[in-house]
Amino acid sequence: MALFEIETYSHIVIACAEDEEGARQVLYENYPSEEAVRIVKRPRDVWVISKSALGITGKTDICDLARECLSKASGDKLHAIRLYMQQTGADLEKARKTIESNIVYGW
Repeated sequence: MALFEIETYSHIVIACAEDEEGARQVLYENYPSEEAVRIVKRPRDVWVISKSALGITGKTDICDLARECLSKASGDKLHAIRLYMQQTGADLEKARKTIESNIVYGW
């Protein structure tokens, strides 16, 4: 199986699939309302997101609540930030850093 980068207007989804059609199917099974605008087969079997590119520095811990917010928001970062702020009372900057630092761990 290969790794595919599937871009929609709202998300970038990384999926394992046999081919481009299989990657498209993964998208529609998980995000049925999303439209694929670009599908690219990754040149390697690894996907890396640099925390420093996201503005995350220092030690980060996995936060179950942040991962739960990401799951409820179906990976929509902005919605997950709002949920996290609502549930914890954290300010926007703290919520953003917490959600973004947990995106790298998946949900």
